[in-house]
Amino acid sequence: MNTYSVKAYGTESKEADLKEMNIERREATPKDVEIEILFCGVCHSDLHTARNDWGGTKYPAVPGHEIVGRITKIGSEVSKFKVGDLAGVGCIVDSCGTCESCKQDLEQYCQTGFVGTYNGKDEHLGGHTFGGYSQKVVVDADHVLKIPENLDLAAVAPLLCAGITTWSPLRHWNVGPNSKVAVVGLGGLGHMAIKLAKGLGAEVTLFSRTPGKTEDAKQLGADHVVISTDDSQMKSVAGKFDVIIDTVPYDHDINPYISTLNINGTHVLVGYLGGLEDIINTVPMIMGRKSVAGSVIGGIAETQEMLDFCGEHNIVSEIEIIKMQEINEAYERMLKSDVRYRFVIDMQSL
Repeated sequence: MNTYSVKAYGTESKEADLKEMNIERREATPKDVEIEILFCGVCHSDLHTARNDWGGTKYPAVPGHEIVGRITKIGSEVSKFKVGDLAGVGCIVDSCGTCESCKQDLEQYCQTGFVGTYNGKDEHLGGHTFGGYSQKVVVDADHVLKIPENLDLAAVAPLLCAGITTWSPLRHWNVGPNSKVAVVGLGGLGHMAIKLAKGLGAEVTLFSRTPGKTEDAKQLGADHVVISTDDSQMKSVAGKFDVIIDTVPYDHDINPYISTLNINGTHVLVGYLGGLEDIINTVPMIMGRKSVAGSVIGGIAETQEMLDFCGEHNIVSEIEIIKMQEINEAYERMLKSDVRYRFVIDMQSL
């Protein structure tokens, strides 16, 4: 298969900073589109992969799965896009297409494992996939998304991970105008959960450990803020919520939140991968038919649904734009939660 070289930013090892390098992209096949990348969001997953925090990183690693750009080439069999169209690529660039999950447009739960935009198995060139910290990307058209023309393109990029990660559980648990939704954590995921839940018509509450985020939360659309370290405030919302979207990215005690669920309520973990050290108390669960669940990103159809919804309701992420050369500093700032609320790389800087 013919390839060509593009500039990218990546790392050769878990200890090394990201730096400029060249990577190979395949020439577009009949089913592919080639996209010039204009903006790429920065996700915590990028940092974890670059530093091999989860194990299994393949080097050189080029992160980036919140990609927005413009189509520069289409394959002969592609009909739903044309050259010049805006396009997006999220976390998934391929899946088996035949398992029960894929048949239900739930490629994120592909039973043989979806192909990630980076660090996945490259079925075309061998080796592994490279992400959006690069000039161009070539992707099967079935895994490319249409971007609403009316939105700020830079601020759209985080929708392709942070947005869909929170949209998918909101939709699965049928959040709407009569729903009472709580969000745990006000970061990249949490601020999108508030915006999207509010956009769906829900009454939205932020759980925060400190009062300092109250003003921000209300500006983003939260109706209420409850300080989770204040016993009296927690008791005041006992049995209230239909859905809790928990975006906290580290081990934490979820028992206090379960008590705030209504009958049939669900606490959905979207931010943390790993074991919870605090034992879950099943009494309030059994006595109220309450659930603890998990959710990860979303399929292509669901992601397109979210983008269309955001286009109609003018919903985008709150971002800080950086140059590609500032990515290592941005990673360090992310570790300190020093970003409101998502970094986005202007890829013209590359």
